Amino acid sequence: PDEWLPLPGALEAIARLNHAGWHVVVASNQSGLGRGLFEVSDLNDIHVKMHQQLAALGGRIDAVFYCPHAPDEGCRCRKPEPGLFEQIGERYGIDLKGVPTVGDTARDVLAGAAVGCEPHLVLTGKGAVYRGVRLPDNFPTHTRVHADLVAFVEFLLAREEAQSGQAQ
Repeated sequence: PDEWLPLPGALEAIARLNHAGWHVVVASNQSGLGRGLFEVSDLNDIHVKMHQQLAALGGRIDAVFYCPHAPDEGCRCRKPEPGLFEQIGERYGIDLKGVPTVGDTARDVLAGAAVGCEPHLVLTGKGAVYRGVRLPDNFPTHTRVHADLVAFVEFLLAREEAQSGQAQ
């Protein structure tokens, strides 16, 4: 938990989404659990830290779904498999078709796209390798690219505002 630090602006971006009425759910591969590198209690402590920092900004993450398996276990929940997203849809009783999903790797984008989510890539974290280059062919062709989570949130909120203005 002491090593976990949010990316600059990420918590503020999540809080901004919450303030605009959006719900935020995290889907994360945590192969360190399956490989014995850390315990569930360590992961829980990281989540507590994240939730506390978000709460201080008036934000929240509604749920965290994670895959605890090592890469060689062949599970359905390890991204790029869609299992975590299927669990999210089941938990909330919704079809995820068209729901925006954002990540910093191809596996994040592919897992969401497999259940019909609208794919977005951020160029922070692991996504920095895609800065200034054309996305590889394994990305869905309709993947939108954003500099960071702040830019992604600005895109969503501006689009929502434009759509609500057209509806009037």
